[in-house]
Amino acid sequence: MLRSTEAGSTPGGRVFEGHRPVRLGDAAPDGRIRLDAVARHLQDVATDDSGDSGMSQEPLHWVVRRAAIRAERWPRYLEMVTYATFCSGTGPHWAERRTSGRSSGGGHLEAAALWVAVASGSGRLTALPPRFDRVWGAAANGRRVSARLLHPEPSEGPEGRPWPIRATDIDVLGHVNNATHWEAVEDELARRLPGRIPVAAECEFRLPVDLADAVRVISEVEGGSLRVWLVSDRGVHASAVVQAEAAD
Repeated sequence: MLRSTEAGSTPGGRVFEGHRPVRLGDAAPDGRIRLDAVARHLQDVATDDSGDSGMSQEPLHWVVRRAAIRAERWPRYLEMVTYATFCSGTGPHWAERRTSGRSSGGGHLEAAALWVAVASGSGRLTALPPRFDRVWGAAANGRRVSARLLHPEPSEGPEGRPWPIRATDIDVLGHVNNATHWEAVEDELARRLPGRIPVAAECEFRLPVDLADAVRVISEVEGGSLRVWLVSDRGVHASAVVQAEAAD
């Protein structure tokens, strides 16, 4: 089951706004923004918020653990999207960020992402620094969130199909960027549920993907729902569930 991505009321603390156009490389053939493009936009706006607040000076990186996206209407090609983002909860080593996106053509999406803090040098989990509470504590308002992952393992039997990892998929942390996982989800959606568009999607990230991993895509379809797993001999790297409906 997809967890709620409703942003709810505007928090009393910091809300950061960023603007991103839907460019040619962001749009599906039907003109809607793709899930991987949304992931890149969310990542960029979160980075801009961190830089603007001074948090980027802290010796840590943020790694996405879980992300959920729900759309009333997807932003479309050449529309400008305004993203409003804030911290909606915390844990010992992680924080949840909620983002509302509204486009110039009437698009509206809501997203919730759980980001884990890791030390820049070691890559190990690190506690949220004191500056975090000064910047985002009021918006989080004491709400605690869990980092527990809930998606099931893939069924026994299906071998899936290869998903080659390219050098361009690797980011500055040395692993496949989270947006690339969403590319696999979009590709499998087009193959398994042609003619349908996503209305809600959630991805859980379990194990970093390295360039040398021989990754396979496994998927299952049940009605208008699609489940996707990215796996290798090392285990399940990521999983996703998508609710889709017929295009208008």
